[in-house]
Amino acid sequence: MRFVVYGAGAIGGVLGGRLFQNGGDVVLIARGPHYEAMRDHGLRIETPTGHDIVDVPVVDGPDAITWGDHDIVVLAMKTQDVEFALAALDAAGAGGVPVACAQNGVESERLALRRRADVYGVCVMCPAAHLRPGVVQAFSLPSPGILDVGRYPEGVDTGAEALAAAFRTATFHAEARADIMRWKYTKLLMNVGNAAEALAGPSARGSEIAALARREAVAALTAAGIAFVSDDAFVERRGDLIAPRAIGGGPRPGGSSWQSLERGTGHIEADYLNGEVSLLGRLHGVPTPANDVLRRAANEAARLGRPPGSVSAEELLAAVRS
Repeated sequence: MRFVVYGAGAIGGVLGGRLFQNGGDVVLIARGPHYEAMRDHGLRIETPTGHDIVDVPVVDGPDAITWGDHDIVVLAMKTQDVEFALAALDAAGAGGVPVACAQNGVESERLALRRRADVYGVCVMCPAAHLRPGVVQAFSLPSPGILDVGRYPEGVDTGAEALAAAFRTATFHAEARADIMRWKYTKLLMNVGNAAEALAGPSARGSEIAALARREAVAALTAAGIAFVSDDAFVERRGDLIAPRAIGGGPRPGGSSWQSLERGTGHIEADYLNGEVSLLGRLHGVPTPANDVLRRAANEAARLGRPPGSVSAEELLAAVRS
């Protein structure tokens, strides 16, 4: 099996690098300065105990790959870039290649299933960061995280088992799960606070607006009849398998949405986190004002190039109540 990791940022870089270091056949797809840095100097993986330089093969697009029957694509970009990536794969002759979706949210699998038959969901629990070209950071030791996987929309097959086994070889904890989307919907409940953290700083994860956004999300999923695992089950799965520590004595950066604002990418994943809740709420008659505010504010901050922490949690809550 050859792994083509499309989107070699925080998650894709750590996953692809660790797969390659542990004997996997891997190609990374990246773009711009990040691609150029890895092409010229290798991928630098920083951890709490040091760093590795990994000379993993990297290309700047799927059209630079000669595709074969044993390839699988791990989509590791954020959801807003998945449609473009799928179209690029089709144009490069990889339209029939299986894909594993390693995003927050639940939309990537649906997008992929429109274009190909073999789609897998990956529930990612991996504290990682990508803030500089050519560099990714993995904060948990000894394992970088958990990557449970299952066939979409449900089930376990030989592909799911092979993916889980490969992830374990790459030092991740991984299980093949028939109900992978139940786990990804619970992860969605956790991720509706991403925008609050990005907009108002790490302390906003414990704020009233973040709590309200989660309550709305639970109500929307319940009204839609969408199953998700309990918080207790999610905490039990995580257990002590993930042990984040500081790198280089500095503070650990925020999550994926915070990193988008910090890097000034111009876009953010809020449409597929808070926006997923808003969509379900509108379909099933559940008000979602907190998620509406967080989605709009996060998109505005990304579009205007505002840094993380540019508003307060109190201002966001006031917007909900206005």
